[in-house]
Amino acid sequence: MKRQDSMADADQGAPRATLQAVLDARAALLDPARPEAVARQRKRGRWTVREAVAALADPGSFVEYGGLVRPALPGMAGAADGMVMGHAQVGGRAADVVGYDYTVYAGTQSANNHAKISRMLAHAEQHRLPVICWLDGGGARPHDMRVEGRGASSTFVTFARLSGLVPTIGIVPGRAFAGHANLAGMCDLLIMTKDGCMGMAGPPLVEAALGLKLTPEEIGPAAVHVASGAVDVLVEDEAAAIETARRYLAFFGPATEAGEAPDGAALRDLVPENPRRAYDVRKVIAGIADRGSVLELKAGFGRAMVTALARIEGRAIGVIANQPMFLAGAIDGPAAEKAARFVQICDAFDIPLLVLCDTPGLMVGPEVERTNLVRRSARLLTALANATVPILTVVLRKAYGLGYYIMGSRPLHPSILLAWPTAEFGGMGLEGAASIIHRQELEAIEDPTERAGVHRERTAELRAYNTALEVAGRFAYDDVVDPADTRGILGRVLRGLPTAPHRTGRKRLIDPC
Repeated sequence: MKRQDSMADADQGAPRATLQAVLDARAALLDPARPEAVARQRKRGRWTVREAVAALADPGSFVEYGGLVRPALPGMAGAADGMVMGHAQVGGRAADVVGYDYTVYAGTQSANNHAKISRMLAHAEQHRLPVICWLDGGGARPHDMRVEGRGASSTFVTFARLSGLVPTIGIVPGRAFAGHANLAGMCDLLIMTKDGCMGMAGPPLVEAALGLKLTPEEIGPAAVHVASGAVDVLVEDEAAAIETARRYLAFFGPATEAGEAPDGAALRDLVPENPRRAYDVRKVIAGIADRGSVLELKAGFGRAMVTALARIEGRAIGVIANQPMFLAGAIDGPAAEKAARFVQICDAFDIPLLVLCDTPGLMVGPEVERTNLVRRSARLLTALANATVPILTVVLRKAYGLGYYIMGSRPLHPSILLAWPTAEFGGMGLEGAASIIHRQELEAIEDPTERAGVHRERTAELRAYNTALEVAGRFAYDDVVDPADTRGILGRVLRGLPTAPHRTGRKRLIDPC
């Protein structure tokens, strides 16, 4: 009897063979069991995908799906078939995470890892969970994709259906080509490291199609995608990319505690009295928002407009602001497109919009007409006119013509329409208006110096008629305020607005570009 008891104790102390096989297989997936793969990533100067997932997820929250999946073709091996994915808490919010493992066949997409990511994306759609994608790979794995009996993958269609339903975030820490780039292009937010690269086709296909031998960096370096507007935030490295993703996702959750207030008094002298002098509107945003809360998107594209997420007293807001440092704040095609898509994101997820207006109007001239400004500017107006989130408008200085009409004017029914003392109103630029209104008088003056003096006088008369106080007297603004009081007023308005209704489905789509 004693011998049998000791044998039973021994059996209880060791896993069964079947369990041990599972434990061994699971352990083999982890970085400590794959030193050569880790070394290859270090040689690239990159994190492993499991290091990235660990940094994204709150400690102890990651639940992996499909870790034991192998490549479909017999004889091929590769940890998790090059796809690490699962469910996690990210900053206290549930999210699904999918990450391509560059150490497994260069992170390529295969029959089985397509099935994996399709499963995770369907999970996100079913449970309305944000998705964070780690996109580091070279497109399809052609020999693997030829597995018989497999139809076309649903990955890309399923991901497209998430548009406007849940926030989608893409991170390109290295190379994203072909299918990886396609996923990147559908993300609401795309983050790229400064030495990353991306393209719809990698070097082999480019060479086959065009006869050009190019490196991945020559095809689509980060600088190209920042300038084109494909990349929303350019960062130094993987750590910064993950921190940015976590910051962005937090805007789509509940309000936080009110952050530290900036020095509002500094706003009083920020806008120059001389209307021809420029200033950086980013300083206005920083002077209104909670300290450290501003996250600017697409800073290198559409530079006549600034788009940013921020918080006022802990409440998330989206900001679109004319940038006088570029084109004097005139709205060109790239600025309109950037702002229009940002409005769609905010509207889809019920984030109120703060519009900061200082624009001489839409950009003019034959060159800009060749850029389809007619359609691109209409896109911004259409986005704002059809948004159902509250719009809060502050006119900082120039509010001229159709540019002002688009930037949160009265016909868009802003929840409040404020102006600073430096605000100027007009159907067009006042100098141009003076030239048109007083054309006969001016043409009758032969002396150029005298004519210029009269033109200045007529412009000054128009400016006096269209100051902030005069316009408020005609009730074209709700109020003219001390710039130092702007944050407090906006905060009180936001507190008084009704809570957005609970949604069980998509409110609207978000255009990819």
